[in-house]
Amino acid sequence: MHPNEITEVLNRPGSQELLARDVARLAYVAKDGTPRTIPIAFTWNGTELVMCTSTNAPKLPSLRRSPAVALTIDTEVHPPTILLIRGRAELDVVEGIPAEYLEMNGTYTMTPEQRVEWEAEVRSLYDGMVRIVVTPTWAKLIDFETTLPSAVEELVRERERRERG
Repeated sequence: MHPNEITEVLNRPGSQELLARDVARLAYVAKDGTPRTIPIAFTWNGTELVMCTSTNAPKLPSLRRSPAVALTIDTEVHPPTILLIRGRAELDVVEGIPAEYLEMNGTYTMTPEQRVEWEAEVRSLYDGMVRIVVTPTWAKLIDFETTLPSAVEELVRERERRERG
């Protein structure tokens, strides 16, 4: 997929709404070779999805060995809106707490006092974190109105061919 096609998909209003959400599902190949999908908080900076994790997270050796990942961000209504993204995970070990971690957790409802307490707890727990940065290399938005899953699109095209004759 060409970068301009990826940008076009990610700039659609439905994609932008999903990229403003809190949680994605990250799929990767685990150490034992089996697939894993985990929910993970993220933030979108306009070109990359950034997730943060502890420096001892079990997913890190797997991502170092096999950095190809897929992410799904979707709604919980019918019909769902689904954003599918593929890319490569780049790992960036940082001292302290990345600003993105505080940002991605900033949408949870907390009083100002709870927020101060939560941030102090986070800062006392982590000496450093790992930023998992994914630049999309492929993206598809499925809204079931203007776009469909590829298998369904193929069925629709086949039906249209039969109807024409």
